[in-house]
Amino acid sequence: MFQQLYDKVLSWSKHRHAVKYLCALSFAESSFFPVPPDVMLAPMALAQPDKAFRFALLTTIASVTGGLLGYAIGYFLFDSIAPWLQTTHYWESYLTAKSWFEDWGFWAVFVAGFSPILYKVFTIAAGTMGMVFLPFVLASTIGRGGRFFLVAMLLAAGGAKLESRLREYMDRLGWATVALVVIGVGMYKFLHQV
Repeated sequence: MFQQLYDKVLSWSKHRHAVKYLCALSFAESSFFPVPPDVMLAPMALAQPDKAFRFALLTTIASVTGGLLGYAIGYFLFDSIAPWLQTTHYWESYLTAKSWFEDWGFWAVFVAGFSPILYKVFTIAAGTMGMVFLPFVLASTIGRGGRFFLVAMLLAAGGAKLESRLREYMDRLGWATVALVVIGVGMYKFLHQV
């Protein structure tokens, strides 16, 4: 199923309405859709390097706006979706997100926005936990923007050689960021206990 979705999204990147599809995908992925916008952003940035940053900006705006929908789902509708969520593979991710919010708040959203972690789960968890709205938007904008501008910049500069390694590269970079944040938070807590 996911491979078919992935192939479909790739075909959208070549369509004359690709920018509209990119924005719709970015919005949907932040609250419910399983395919990340990188799969459209990457070939679009590669094909038109002079528009790569414009594509990254549009992807960021649409993604953060979709994150607001995820936040609203968590804030207003969580009791309605919780029984369904518990039957999916997202439940464990939701519980992890909830735990991260209790420990890290703002940084949990930032890391989820930048890394390959399921950002949509964190947007819903942020609403469920009643995270203060402005820090949520700020963390989402920095995390998502950092990720999408990095993709656009690397592909515009790196060309076709880099395109074939995009997913692998983003996963490694994302997990390295997660590790750095976890280490940083651990050191912060340790230093404040001493």
